[in-house]
Amino acid sequence: MNKLPESSNSSFYLSTSPALQHLPELSGFVGLPVKRYRPGFGTRGAQAMLAWGRKPSAAKAEVAAQKLGLPIIRLEDGFLRSVEPGAENPPLSLIVDDQGIYYDANQPCRLDALLEQSLSAQQAERAQSLVFQWRQGRVSKYNHARERSYQHLAPYVLVVDQTVGDASIQFGQSDAGSFERMLEAALERFPGHTILLKTHPDVVAGRKQGYFSESASARSERVEWIGDNVHAPSLLEGADAVFCVTSQMGFEALLWGKPVHTFGMSFYAGRGLTEDALPAPVFRHSVSLEQLVYAALVDYPRYIDPETGERCEPEQVLGWLALQREQRERFPERLYSPRVPLWKRAALKRFLAGSELLDERVEAAPEKAARVVWGLADSREPVIRVEDGFIRSVGLGADLVQPQSWVLDDVGMYYDATKPSRLETILERGEFSEALLKRARELICTLQALGTTKYNTGARTWQRPSDARQVVLVPGQVESDASIRVGSPVVKSNLELLKQVKGQRRDAWVVYKPHPDVVAGLRTPGAEEHSAAQWCDEVLVDQDMGHLLEHVDEVHTMTSLAGFEALIRGKSVVCYGQPFYSGWGLTSDVHPCERRTRQRSLEELVAAALILYPTYISRATGQFASVETVIREIQAERDNFDKRAGIVLRCSRLIRRAWRF
Repeated sequence: MNKLPESSNSSFYLSTSPALQHLPELSGFVGLPVKRYRPGFGTRGAQAMLAWGRKPSAAKAEVAAQKLGLPIIRLEDGFLRSVEPGAENPPLSLIVDDQGIYYDANQPCRLDALLEQSLSAQQAERAQSLVFQWRQGRVSKYNHARERSYQHLAPYVLVVDQTVGDASIQFGQSDAGSFERMLEAALERFPGHTILLKTHPDVVAGRKQGYFSESASARSERVEWIGDNVHAPSLLEGADAVFCVTSQMGFEALLWGKPVHTFGMSFYAGRGLTEDALPAPVFRHSVSLEQLVYAALVDYPRYIDPETGERCEPEQVLGWLALQREQRERFPERLYSPRVPLWKRAALKRFLAGSELLDERVEAAPEKAARVVWGLADSREPVIRVEDGFIRSVGLGADLVQPQSWVLDDVGMYYDATKPSRLETILERGEFSEALLKRARELICTLQALGTTKYNTGARTWQRPSDARQVVLVPGQVESDASIRVGSPVVKSNLELLKQVKGQRRDAWVVYKPHPDVVAGLRTPGAEEHSAAQWCDEVLVDQDMGHLLEHVDEVHTMTSLAGFEALIRGKSVVCYGQPFYSGWGLTSDVHPCERRTRQRSLEELVAAALILYPTYISRATGQFASVETVIREIQAERDNFDKRAGIVLRCSRLIRRAWRF
């Protein structure tokens, strides 16, 4: 089988379509630069003409290719495309076919050639693993729609409509009559089943026409129309059989282990895996499901990592989409919020993607509807409380720097020690797999190596005194914060904390670091905090917390996150309050929280607090991400930090009051 052209300095592809040429990451997908073809311009070095499938727009490319004597390479979305459909969510996988295109059953394509190859045991195992991951991740070609349950209609079979004009119908040797015959066969073969007829939401709304729009059989009392924008696995998982003409839903049904009846010649039909109404083309033969999966998901498409823009394997894209699915299903479909600052509302929509966030000033929340509030704001139940995550950004939240992590807690709030939170519940009752603990250990090593903290600001110049036997760091806090009010039952001020530390560690070098928001003038200093220098040996202002923690021996705190960051770096921590990381056997607790009864390892604490509990957003994609991705992006931002950004920060401080309303 001939290979597609390899990249060289002088080689490129041509395109007659401006839209195709501007497809994000196109050159990464096809392996060569892509230039717009214009008659009269030089074409030396052109390897092929690109065309989008067999749509009418491809005709122009075909004419130009014939004129230039160039081969045609046809592109199409891959079978694992994106979260949302449409141009705003460009494809994460692309099919690059120099022999045909998969939905044209009238001639062989590259997929057919790939299916001629037998699989090694390792390849077959990889295909089986992909099927497992597909089902576990509950992914589909598109991944934006909500899950719904249809078990109340069981037993049922699924019949899939398509929109009129779909190119796969014409090139899949089918027509409008194929749909009518399909529905009649479903009714006949499954007389005791409900027929779930899945059509496009635009068909139900009257914006598009489906093939069942005028069907008399579709009006049978046994037919249940499903016009909702519903995620495909919700329908496939409970179906006893699936009927398709050429829809990709048939392929996905095979991945779910369902019997599939086809009434058109789709790419997965005619291969011995489906019950087909049409004879298979002469160039098709029977294959195993593993062969089809390996060819269709591994060899045939090409994939781009959405976070790095680099070529990657299907497992990486599948895992990323599975994360999007998991996060988008966490909360009810509709959420309500009271008055929230504009900049936070924009961030909330990203962190709550998958749910519709409604402003209560515009639409009143029903009595049992879930509300989203900031921190410990008063609210009736059910409520989801939002706060900054533990690895947030490069820059301060008070400077309106957009967050890369927030916690969304539907139980309580991690810093409120008066009652449980979701984080406390995970630590008190949760079980941690070895794979999760391994990931936590690797995360600890990364944090230690990079020095990543919550805000990642400040210089890294301080050195501990050469003659100091023990150095104790006392991180200052904003005394008006709720974390002190509800998290530190006895010690309530920075000065009181300093006095106790100095009394207990008389021979130590005590370093006090005021809170960065206070230093920046964004929050009010604590009572008598101006006299802190009288109760410590040194006051440090503009120093990076990660750097400081590397040079001290012990941290004393009320509830500061610096205590958790110190544990990650192997430092001793004394807690005078009840922060989320205290009470698990890792800290010395002056006033312990009696609810916390489990002994936890550092790996378990990190897994709960940094992997399971927060929600992360990638700055590159604006979508859900892993903690590892966010750390990588934060480190890149720090490495590329421009000193001129200080001007932007100063300007933002001048306007922050306006934005908070």
